[in-house]
Amino acid sequence: MSTFQTDQALWYNNGVWGELGYAVPNFGNDPGTLNAGICRLTESIGRNLSALMHHPDVDLRVPPSINTLTRVHRLVMRGRTILGSRAVASGTHNMESVHSAPASEIFRIYPVPYFRVRNPWLKEWCGLTLNALAEAMQHTENRKPFEISEGFAGTIGQYFHRTYRLMAVELFGAKVDKAKALDFQLSDDDLAGYDPSKYFNSTEMIDTVPPLNKVPTEDDLRLLTDGIPATLLVNLTKYPSNQSPDPDGSQGSTSTATSDSAPAFMPPPSA
Repeated sequence: MSTFQTDQALWYNNGVWGELGYAVPNFGNDPGTLNAGICRLTESIGRNLSALMHHPDVDLRVPPSINTLTRVHRLVMRGRTILGSRAVASGTHNMESVHSAPASEIFRIYPVPYFRVRNPWLKEWCGLTLNALAEAMQHTENRKPFEISEGFAGTIGQYFHRTYRLMAVELFGAKVDKAKALDFQLSDDDLAGYDPSKYFNSTEMIDTVPPLNKVPTEDDLRLLTDGIPATLLVNLTKYPSNQSPDPDGSQGSTSTATSDSAPAFMPPPSA
């Protein structure tokens, strides 16, 4: 019996990166775009998410450091800025060309730690951001050459808004009613006053030392952090769950962009 495909974040099952639970946003059968704004958005957010998820905080169960939270703050602000500067209201005429047309661009993907991340806050926020990227990559407006709509901005922006609200309320003690506002923003004083000991007990403020034998270096990560064109990604599949195997013996389906027989584009480090 065949299985359905999946729209969840895909497991980047290539060598050590598969063992470490790396993931990519699920672009489905849409590896590219004609829309420069969407391409810019996915590139910027993907790079920022990669930098965020390769911080030591991802290996610890304690509340993230202010370094990481500042990066989350900037990632969300960056997403808001790109969406806000490009969104066009429904009643506004879209810019159209007369003779020229933009060339299609292939999405550049940045694999990130996700499925085996120990830090609960970063794992949740990473999941929301991977969802935002997948929504952007699969959205109808990739056919539009120049504009994005307010509807697109709302669909993608909801994930950034949820991430920021969770961070502000749970780690900075912001009031829920204020944090729900779409333009809510933590001030410099809020960030400087970060003190998780005000909100967490001693049990949550300590952790065991995580495994230290699989910490990649900057050189190990270079091809991942440079980004990989979506059309060159291979061995993407649904991450194994604790559900019973399918009747045909498979554990889920592969993405339409995968090729199980192809070699991994990014080999594991030799060390």
